[in-house]
Amino acid sequence: MDWQVIDRKLESLGRSIRRIRERCPRNIDELVSDFDTQDILTLNLSRAIQICVDIGMHLLADTEYPSPETMGSTFDILCQMGVIRSDLATRMKKSVGFRNLAVHNYEAINWSIVLAISTEHLQDFEQFAKAVTAFRDRKA
Repeated sequence: MDWQVIDRKLESLGRSIRRIRERCPRNIDELVSDFDTQDILTLNLSRAIQICVDIGMHLLADTEYPSPETMGSTFDILCQMGVIRSDLATRMKKSVGFRNLAVHNYEAINWSIVLAISTEHLQDFEQFAKAVTAFRDRKA
Protein backbone atom coordinates (compact mmCIF):
# COMPACT_ATOMS: atom_id res chain seq x y z
CA MET A 1 0.00 0.00 0.00
CA ASP A 2 1.39 3.38 -0.98
CA TRP A 3 0.40 5.47 2.00
CA GLN A 4 2.11 8.54 0.54
CA VAL A 5 -0.53 8.59 -2.20
CA ILE A 6 -3.28 8.36 0.40
CA ASP A 7 -1.65 11.06 2.53
CA ARG A 8 -1.54 13.41 -0.47
CA LYS A 9 -5.20 12.71 -1.15
CA LEU A 10 -6.02 13.40 2.51
CA GLU A 11 -4.21 16.75 2.21
CA SER A 12 -6.30 17.58 -0.88
CA LEU A 13 -9.43 16.59 1.01
CA GLY A 14 -8.46 18.95 3.81
CA ARG A 15 -7.94 21.80 1.32
CA SER A 16 -11.39 21.24 -0.18
CA ILE A 17 -13.00 21.25 3.26
CA ARG A 18 -11.19 24.46 4.23
CA ARG A 19 -12.22 26.12 0.96
CA ILE A 20 -15.87 25.24 1.58
CA ARG A 21 -15.68 26.65 5.12
CA GLU A 22 -13.99 29.83 3.90
CA ARG A 23 -16.67 30.56 1.30
CA CYS A 24 -19.77 29.11 2.93
CA PRO A 25 -22.45 31.81 3.15
CA ARG A 26 -24.52 32.43 6.27
CA ASN A 27 -27.85 31.77 4.57
CA ILE A 28 -29.54 30.46 1.46
CA ASP A 29 -30.25 33.94 0.04
CA GLU A 30 -26.53 34.71 -0.05
CA LEU A 31 -25.81 31.42 -1.79
CA VAL A 32 -28.58 31.78 -4.37
CA SER A 33 -27.37 35.25 -5.33
CA ASP A 34 -23.63 34.48 -5.53
CA PHE A 35 -22.68 32.40 -8.55
CA ASP A 36 -19.00 32.31 -7.64
CA THR A 37 -19.78 30.85 -4.22
CA GLN A 38 -22.12 28.33 -5.82
CA ASP A 39 -19.29 27.19 -8.08
CA ILE A 40 -16.71 27.10 -5.28
CA LEU A 41 -18.93 25.08 -2.96
CA THR A 42 -20.12 22.68 -5.65
CA LEU A 43 -16.65 22.11 -7.06
CA ASN A 44 -15.07 21.52 -3.67
CA LEU A 45 -17.89 19.28 -2.44
CA SER A 46 -17.65 17.22 -5.63
CA ARG A 47 -13.88 17.12 -5.29
CA ALA A 48 -14.07 16.04 -1.63
CA ILE A 49 -16.46 13.22 -2.47
CA GLN A 50 -14.33 12.06 -5.40
CA ILE A 51 -11.20 12.12 -3.23
CA CYS A 52 -12.91 9.92 -0.64
CA VAL A 53 -13.91 7.44 -3.33
CA ASP A 54 -10.36 7.50 -4.74
CA ILE A 55 -8.91 6.82 -1.29
CA GLY A 56 -11.35 3.96 -0.85
CA MET A 57 -10.42 2.45 -4.20
CA HIS A 58 -6.74 2.74 -3.32
CA LEU A 59 -7.34 0.95 -0.01
CA LEU A 60 -9.29 -1.80 -1.75
CA ALA A 61 -6.67 -2.37 -4.44
CA ASP A 62 -4.41 -4.39 -2.14
CA THR A 63 -7.14 -6.60 -0.70
CA GLU A 64 -9.10 -9.69 -1.57
CA TYR A 65 -12.35 -7.71 -1.49
CA PRO A 66 -14.24 -7.46 -4.78
CA SER A 67 -14.10 -4.25 -6.76
CA PRO A 68 -17.10 -2.07 -6.00
CA GLU A 69 -19.82 -1.99 -8.62
CA THR A 70 -20.67 1.64 -7.87
CA MET A 71 -18.91 4.58 -6.29
CA GLY A 72 -21.23 4.34 -3.31
CA SER A 73 -20.54 0.67 -2.74
CA THR A 74 -16.89 1.58 -2.16
CA PHE A 75 -17.97 2.78 1.27
CA ASP A 76 -19.88 -0.44 2.01
CA ILE A 77 -16.73 -2.43 1.34
CA LEU A 78 -14.63 -0.08 3.47
CA CYS A 79 -17.13 -0.74 6.25
CA GLN A 80 -16.72 -4.51 5.78
CA MET A 81 -12.95 -4.04 5.98
CA GLY A 82 -13.30 -2.18 9.27
CA VAL A 83 -12.05 1.13 7.90
CA ILE A 84 -15.26 3.08 8.54
CA ARG A 85 -18.41 2.50 10.57
CA SER A 86 -21.72 1.68 8.89
CA ASP A 87 -23.34 5.02 9.76
CA LEU A 88 -20.48 6.88 8.07
CA ALA A 89 -20.66 4.53 5.08
CA THR A 90 -24.35 5.40 4.70
CA ARG A 91 -23.67 9.14 4.82
CA MET A 92 -20.79 8.86 2.37
CA LYS A 93 -22.98 6.90 -0.07
CA LYS A 94 -25.52 9.72 0.07
CA SER A 95 -22.78 12.20 -0.76
CA VAL A 96 -22.04 10.25 -3.96
CA GLY A 97 -25.62 10.92 -5.04
CA PHE A 98 -24.99 14.64 -4.63
CA ARG A 99 -21.71 14.39 -6.54
CA ASN A 100 -23.42 12.64 -9.44
CA LEU A 101 -26.07 15.34 -9.61
CA ALA A 102 -23.47 18.11 -9.44
CA VAL A 103 -21.32 16.57 -12.16
CA HIS A 104 -24.05 15.41 -14.53
CA ASN A 105 -27.00 17.73 -13.94
CA TYR A 106 -25.63 20.97 -12.49
CA GLU A 107 -28.74 22.97 -13.45
CA ALA A 108 -30.90 20.87 -11.13
CA ILE A 109 -28.88 21.50 -7.97
CA ASN A 110 -30.93 22.40 -4.93
CA TRP A 111 -28.91 25.16 -3.25
CA SER A 112 -30.54 24.45 0.10
CA ILE A 113 -29.00 20.97 -0.03
CA VAL A 114 -25.61 22.43 -0.93
CA LEU A 115 -25.83 24.78 2.03
CA ALA A 116 -26.92 21.96 4.34
CA ILE A 117 -24.01 19.76 3.26
CA SER A 118 -21.62 22.69 3.61
CA THR A 119 -22.79 23.60 7.10
CA GLU A 120 -23.93 20.29 8.61
CA HIS A 121 -22.05 17.47 6.89
CA LEU A 122 -18.43 18.52 6.35
CA GLN A 123 -17.63 16.54 9.48
CA ASP A 124 -18.50 13.39 7.50
CA PHE A 125 -15.44 14.02 5.33
CA GLU A 126 -13.34 14.78 8.39
CA GLN A 127 -14.54 11.59 10.07
CA PHE A 128 -13.66 9.68 6.92
CA ALA A 129 -10.13 11.15 6.94
CA LYS A 130 -9.70 10.29 10.63
CA ALA A 131 -10.92 6.74 10.04
CA VAL A 132 -8.48 6.24 7.15
CA THR A 133 -5.64 7.61 9.27
CA ALA A 134 -6.58 5.32 12.17
CA PHE A 135 -6.71 2.37 9.76
CA ARG A 136 -3.23 3.25 8.47
CA ASP A 137 -1.93 3.46 12.05
CA ARG A 138 -3.37 0.04 12.85
CA LYS A 139 -1.72 -1.47 9.76
CA ALA A 140 1.69 0.10 10.41
